[in-house]
Amino acid sequence: MSTTNLKVKVYSDGADHASMLEMAKNPLIKGLTTNPTLMKKAGIANYSEFCHAILKDIKDKPISFEVFTDDLAEMKRQALAIAKWADNVYVKIPITNTEGLSTVPLIQELSHQGIKLNVTAILTIEQVIHTANALKGGAPSVVSVFAGRIADTGRDPKPIMAAAREICRSADPKMELLWASCREAYNIVEADQVGCDIITVAPEFIKKMSMFGKDLATLSLDTVRMFRNDAVAAGYSL
Repeated sequence: MSTTNLKVKVYSDGADHASMLEMAKNPLIKGLTTNPTLMKKAGIANYSEFCHAILKDIKDKPISFEVFTDDLAEMKRQALAIAKWADNVYVKIPITNTEGLSTVPLIQELSHQGIKLNVTAILTIEQVIHTANALKGGAPSVVSVFAGRIADTGRDPKPIMAAAREICRSADPKMELLWASCREAYNIVEADQVGCDIITVAPEFIKKMSMFGKDLATLSLDTVRMFRNDAVAAGYSL
């Protein structure tokens, strides 16, 4: 597998400003996403200020920002406000609030008002079906299925992603399926093979894409040299 053969679009997932700008300049990266958890880990104190700063520098690639409330009326207000920030913004709406209340009616309303949405935290085929039906005929949209979290439960996410792909394609050609919660670089290959439109990838795994197609014997030698060099640098002796 070579990066030149990939059909899936790689989006960078993170909240470090410098890293996001670096990723945005990389021609392999077709878009960016973030979320409140990543922003909290990055020490972001002012949500709106951070997002506006990013949008000053990233104008030519899609970028997703998420709402962060349980109240559906407030969720709608936040979504409408975020959508106005820039033309390349997609608004991330979770499939439910923290009480398990479905956001599908809101998703349908916003999408048919012309708001580009990234519906997030989806893990079941039932959720994909409801989401696809709500987005059908609306604005361009992304359906984010958390394949990595599915794998964390001991399940193979690929059959679920393949089924989700067919649901989205049948519903609306403007609807894109996203493989979310990437756990390793090979997930990029898996997402490509299953026919996902997008995969979100942390910068640490994006950097590993430079190894795609590398000769394994050469990689073995590089690994041996790394172990040896580190042992010497540490001054180990027996």
